[in-house]
Amino acid sequence: MGTGIRTSARIWLAAAMGIAAMAAGTVAQAQTKITVAYTASADFATGFIAAEQGLFKKRGLDVEFKLVPLNPQIPAALQSDSMQIGGTTTPVQIQAVDGGLDLVAVAASGITRRNDTLFGVLARAEAPITTPQGFIGKRVGTPGLGAFLHVMFRQWLIDKGVDPKQVTFIEVGFPQHLDVLKAGTIDAVITGEPFATRILQAGVGVLATHFTDNLTTDLPIITYASTRAWADKNPKAAKDFREAIAEATAIANDPKNVEIVRAAVGKFIALPPPVLQSLVFGKWQAEPTLDGLRAWVRMMKGQGMIQTDIDVAKLIVK
Repeated sequence: MGTGIRTSARIWLAAAMGIAAMAAGTVAQAQTKITVAYTASADFATGFIAAEQGLFKKRGLDVEFKLVPLNPQIPAALQSDSMQIGGTTTPVQIQAVDGGLDLVAVAASGITRRNDTLFGVLARAEAPITTPQGFIGKRVGTPGLGAFLHVMFRQWLIDKGVDPKQVTFIEVGFPQHLDVLKAGTIDAVITGEPFATRILQAGVGVLATHFTDNLTTDLPIITYASTRAWADKNPKAAKDFREAIAEATAIANDPKNVEIVRAAVGKFIALPPPVLQSLVFGKWQAEPTLDGLRAWVRMMKGQGMIQTDIDVAKLIVK
């Protein structure tokens, strides 16, 4: 083999190795796998949009959403690493931290404000409940004991002069709310969209209260949480995930994109077309706020749900 040929071969080999190295790097980036736990709630719309619009993929993230029945199951899934990120309601994250788990918020999704009407307590149509005192002695289904809706409703009862201990709360996943009301096994459900609309359209339940007239500040609904160990080990993935959620949040909050939101929610939460088309959506916020977290901590301490002094600044990924 001549010198020129050998030189050309070496150049070709070096180039091939460089291309292979670049390809390997691209594959490695594309294989940054994140499994995200979610519950059947439209509050996760920003995550659904990020998946459908390719906002994760363009940042080198391979994100898979997995449905779990009840929100309080998510911290254990994160701790076992069967899920890397979980859409915990904010109170579930706080309770997990109070219990000794080191969970941090990578991003947020959904906020609730005073007089929001996107969720509420629906009572059996045959036995409507018209006053806060009407819940005394009743059996009320909640999609998660100690989760967002449960804590908020308990606080509403307290603010209206009713001891929550006089109400029996039963954990029931969102998809079963219509069935348990129809069967009469419980008296009311604390529920949100899209399930509230399904129950009302079926004539099975009637609105008792939206229980948001007592709020004094905006509250974050969902935190996309991970273990601190995962976030520390994967800082770029955590940052990229948060940026994808922020981009999706801008899309979701633009009124002209309501059909994009509707389509994404419809794909991840199986709904009959009439229900999907009748959904009304709220607002989303990609960043968890210290004020919102402090409000939750105050509320939960007042209800005796947490025992430790929690530094809310440590609940958020930097």
